[in-house]
Amino acid sequence: MKRKQWAAWLAAAVLAVGTLAGCGSGDSAQSATDADSAAQEEAISADAEMAGTEETEEDDQALADHVAALIDAIYVQEWTEETEEQCAAAKEAWDALTDAQKELVEGEEADPDYFGRDTGDASLDDPLNGDDIGENEILVVSFGTSFNDSRVEDIKGIEDALQEAYPDWSVRRAFTAQIIINHILARDGESIDNVDQALQRAVDNGVKNLVIQPTHLMHGAEYDELMETVEEYADSFESVQVAEPLLGEVGDDATVINEDKEAVAGIVTAEAVETAGYETLDAAAEDGVAFVFMGHGTSHTANVTYNQMQTQMETLGYDNVFIGTVEGYDGTSCEEVIEKVAAAGYTKVVLRPLMVVAGDHANNDMAGEDEDSWLSMFEASGSFESIDTQIEGLGRIEAIQALYVEHTAAVINE
Repeated sequence: MKRKQWAAWLAAAVLAVGTLAGCGSGDSAQSATDADSAAQEEAISADAEMAGTEETEEDDQALADHVAALIDAIYVQEWTEETEEQCAAAKEAWDALTDAQKELVEGEEADPDYFGRDTGDASLDDPLNGDDIGENEILVVSFGTSFNDSRVEDIKGIEDALQEAYPDWSVRRAFTAQIIINHILARDGESIDNVDQALQRAVDNGVKNLVIQPTHLMHGAEYDELMETVEEYADSFESVQVAEPLLGEVGDDATVINEDKEAVAGIVTAEAVETAGYETLDAAAEDGVAFVFMGHGTSHTANVTYNQMQTQMETLGYDNVFIGTVEGYDGTSCEEVIEKVAAAGYTKVVLRPLMVVAGDHANNDMAGEDEDSWLSMFEASGSFESIDTQIEGLGRIEAIQALYVEHTAAVINE
């Protein structure tokens, strides 16, 4: 019952009690008067309590909405001079909320998980944003992830492998996703350079020879944007070399494969088979198991890379390995992959990301609880006895790290 309705009901009740009091004897009238007073006091108390509750709920939502607006303001791809201050303000406002108020946070991009989700210990990471670089630098450029454990195992794993391989070079980090940089800064207080900041840091430190190693899978949109930014700084160094991304050159169509794709196909499949507890891929196939690797997908022409990886799997004789993408371009949607796996007669499925990091896409789009996650969609199809997930990025696999080291070596040796 709404507050006004409640007050009106009580007023009517009090009036009725007063009317009855006027019709009785003296004792009865006194009793009715006492009852009248008690009813009035109860009405005032209940009305005040309801008003207080409603005001408190309104205040709670207002505070939560304020935090949501602060989060939305830093959920952007552009860095400004106010970004650091905005990140700090958002975290301070979040910390001031009660647990109940935090659950009310909801905005265009904001939700309670932005600050509240536990993704691991950020202190185990190294942002590699120090000065004193020296003349030779290897700048490792990644899209990035706000999942701390994955950042440490996948991205830092590659960076550490490069530093070990080239101890005379200084390894530094840059992320291309400012949205992720802001998230990490606001939540964990860890400052990671974007590409512009990292390149300017190199200039300020007097770096002469710069090698850039992208951790991207392919020559896609992120790679193109990276090259455009690097071009702006090219005259600031004696030499600038950009190494190949993990899967090498794209090629013209789905039939084009190369040594990099062959190597990656073999490595990730072997890793998935071992993690699933099988000695060989054939043994898994005999048990009715299909391995499905989920990539991101892109509207860029480089999306053909995923079809090339499927060609590579087939060329290697990996008949129970399938490639799909979150974006679902060119026959790689989850629904289409489900049809292919079911038509091939496999009854068990293992899902694993074909991504450098096991971040948001791996945890949510692939293995999440929502009905549109790949796990949920495979289960909902009713075509399989079991669906398992392996939430592990490519970057933590030593053989993948070795491929990045080889790509870096190719340009250093040049």
